[in-house]
Amino acid sequence: MKILIIRHAEPDYSVDSLTEKGFCEAELLSQFLMSLNISDVYCSTMGRAQATAKPFLEKSGLSVENCDWLREFGGKLAVPEGERPLPWDILPRVWQSSDGYFSLDGWLGNPAVVKGGAADEYRRVTAEFDNVMKKNYGLERDGLIYKGENSDRTIAFFCHFALGSVLVSHLTGISPVLLWQGFNMPPSAVTTMRTEERRLGEVIFRCCGFGDVSHLRMGGEPVSSMGMFPELYIGDDADTSCGSMI
Repeated sequence: MKILIIRHAEPDYSVDSLTEKGFCEAELLSQFLMSLNISDVYCSTMGRAQATAKPFLEKSGLSVENCDWLREFGGKLAVPEGERPLPWDILPRVWQSSDGYFSLDGWLGNPAVVKGGAADEYRRVTAEFDNVMKKNYGLERDGLIYKGENSDRTIAFFCHFALGSVLVSHLTGISPVLLWQGFNMPPSAVTTMRTEERRLGEVIFRCCGFGDVSHLRMGGEPVSSMGMFPELYIGDDADTSCGSMI
């Protein structure tokens, strides 16, 4: 089985849709996805994810299951007034100062994560994902292993940067902080998780590509910087990103 975690194309947050460039990205993405033999599609109910999925759905004729749990990750951190409450937008000097950010169990038990609701939201989202795996594909979570009859299906999840990273975290056991802070998932990027079944009926997921935007490069479309802070210091303590990460 392959799971494709797809971030929406370049967004226009003012109307929860896409920019002109974003619509171009979504079209190139749809052409790329048509080559991947996708059998099932799940999509965030947010407008920017819906607009990203639309060209592929029209080309493929596939139906889609719209899921509220695939909306951008809603958990917050309990932090002093004036500090960032978004768990994926933390200054390096903060998250690197505590071992409680580096492991999944440590992050889930971090007081700021627990009190702000991010731990409960992580568990809610991942439980919803596991319910889909069990109900629709017969794979039941047992630790980091899924047990059941595997298949060669390719399943697409159209969602968001922070939420998509939560899914990768859940499938690998890696702290989401390391993914949010150490990896880039540009708009319209495809992250591929593939099963490995070394013993019959027991599968794990391996990341075979994170944040792939080869469809943009092949189409001559520049990669959007939305989701990254500036490469060089711009004079205001780098509190301004090149665009929102959600």
